[in-house]
Amino acid sequence: MAQFLGDTLCRLRTERGFSQQQLANRLHVTRSAIANWEAGHRLPDVAMIFKIAESLNVDLAMLLAAADDSQESSNILLLDDSPIALEGSIPILQEAFPNANVIGVSSPTEAVDYFENNPVALAFLDINLGKTSGLDLCQKLLQIRPNSNMVYLTGYPEYSLDAWDTDAIGFILKPLEVEEVRRLIPKLRRPARGLL
Repeated sequence: MAQFLGDTLCRLRTERGFSQQQLANRLHVTRSAIANWEAGHRLPDVAMIFKIAESLNVDLAMLLAAADDSQESSNILLLDDSPIALEGSIPILQEAFPNANVIGVSSPTEAVDYFENNPVALAFLDINLGKTSGLDLCQKLLQIRPNSNMVYLTGYPEYSLDAWDTDAIGFILKPLEVEEVRRLIPKLRRPARGLL
């Protein structure tokens, strides 16, 4: 995935007559960041891919496709211990991400099991899960799949300060709304098919 984007980025940069340093200056990053992306050692986050597309005046969809050259749809996991919230949220995520697989689970054990056996591009975690905290579970899941994007769901805004001390990309108050979910797209750390 990173190498395919790197080759594409190198080709586009040279076609437009930019050196690595010139592109780095336009993006406000170091030349070594460009070199690492082009060599396939690192992958820019989604927000940076947006900036690269703008700087090189290329189609964003083409760059995003180069960043995720897999043929499978991405998996989105929703964990909520409330059956009503789970049932109501799955259609919202399916509408927001029609090209992804949305999987709903109701317990932290199911979430861990799913993460251990499947790639997960994006996970929505309820914070209040009875004896388990979604904040703690987030860290455990990221140890299993470090490239997953994590979002917290809760009905309690007071959890927001604790949530920002973790590696999550977002915090959404229940109930889920399609537009609120779509606002997360520029915050994704890793691009994935079906999320963009």
